This record gives sequence, C-alpha cells and structure tokens, in this order.
Amino acid sequence: MIWICETCGVETADLPEPPGACAICEDERQWVPEDGQHWTTLERLRAAGTRVSVTEVERDLWGLRAEPAVGIGQQTMVVRVPEGVLLFDCVGYVDEAAVEHVQSLGPTLAVAASHPHMYGVQTEWARALGDAPVLVAAPDAEWVRRRDPLVELYDERREVAPGLTLHRVGGHFRGQAVVEWVAGAQGRGVLLAGDAVFPNPDRRSVSFMRSYPNRIPLSGNVVQRVATQLEGLHFDRHYKNFGAVVPTAAKAVLRSSADRHAAWTRGDFDHLT
Repeated sequence: MIWICETCGVETADLPEPPGACAICEDERQWVPEDGQHWTTLERLRAAGTRVSVTEVERDLWGLRAEPAVGIGQQTMVVRVPEGVLLFDCVGYVDEAAVEHVQSLGPTLAVAASHPHMYGVQTEWARALGDAPVLVAAPDAEWVRRRDPLVELYDERREVAPGLTLHRVGGHFRGQAVVEWVAGAQGRGVLLAGDAVFPNPDRRSVSFMRSYPNRIPLSGNVVQRVATQLEGLHFDRHYKNFGAVVPTAAKAVLRSSADRHAAWTRGDFDHLT
C-alpha cells in the first residue's frame, strides 16, 4: 500500500501499515497536527470524490489542483515545449482524466519538484505518464520517502529540454530548485520558483523563508546568494506553486526584495521598531 500523508500530501513507501510518522512533517519547516499523524491513500481519496482540475495559466502552461485540496494544496505546473511536457510540484492525488489531459499535450519528459514539501505523489504521476523520470536534486535525496527506479538525481542543473531547465538554488531546502522556461511570457521568460521565492499579496515584492508555516527566516547572506543566482536566468514573470504571480518585471522585484530582506536582517531599520 502506498500511503499519503494527510498534512503534506507526500507519498511514502509501499507498506502494509502506515508509518508511525512523516519525516517531512516532523521537520522544523513543516508541522504535525495537534491530534497526531494521519494517512490516506489514493483509493480513499478517490472514494471521497477527489478530482484533479485543470486550468490554463498562460499559453503552454497549465495548473493542476486536487479538489478538495490534498495536503498542502499546491498547484502542479505543467509546461509544454516542442519536445513534450514537464510536471513541476505534483499534487498529492492523480486521476485518469488529468492524466489523459497531460498526455494530450505531448510526451511527458519528466516529473520534478521544487523541494520535498512538493513531492506529492510524484511517482504515481510518473508511472501513469509512461514511466517518466522523477528528477530530484541530489542534496534532497534523503527526503524521498518512496524509493523507486524512476528517481534520478541531479546536481546543480538539469536541462529537461532546450529552453526548459531545472536549477538548484537552495535556501528553503538545500536542494530547492526552480524551473527556467525561456519561451514563457511571450519569450520574456518565466520562473517557476516553488517556495524559493514567495510572491507577496502586493504583487510588487517577494519573501524568502526557511519555513513559511513556522515563520523561520533565511539570513540576508543566503537571500542575496539566491537572488544573485536567479538574476542570471532568463525570466520576466514569476509563478509560485499556489498560483500567486509577479506578472512582469520579476527580476527587479526579486532584487529590491532581496536587498530589503538583507537590510532588515542586518539591523538597518532597527530604529523603526
């Protein structure tokens, strides 16, 4: 039986009984409910009426969501390039209709995640889509709860197809990865950043955290490192894995936000507090 953590939505090993704990939720970046760990399965979710909805985000980019939400409730981003599609940050549920929609877009080149909180049922998706490779940043290999031959590790960079590349930037997790999609936003470029960079409600700034639910910040040095690395990529638009977006001038937003974060952590604005 493949068990799915109800809190984070990540698949775990094929076991006759559910594990005693979810290592991802036990970590300081996530949380365990007050009444303890709970598990579910694809069969239980299906029986409860869970389905995957598909939304066109922009040309050649779609968002998949589980309804009702499973685990953290992220949106899987499906990017299409001439060679095929990449699924990024898989939700914790998969159904036949969504698989058929993805297959209609072209061959699945790979399944990948920005970081362990977003692994979802990535192996189930990969198997349903023709045994596509599951790409995992090597520094996060320890967090893969379901070992499978489809899992392939990469180091700093992995080109999925020309103009579609995974980059490890670290920060939120050591293996935190982003997707650079050169042709997105009418050629201005799109960044799919997971939780590496978090668009704020004002749509004019972004945040950087080690833990978002537990409010653990990153240092100014790490934020500047991440921002500098991202500035070398081609993008003008930035999507988070929950649908939030910086629609334009995302590099300028990234730089000004990183500088502000570093200034506050240095104490430059202590006189205002």
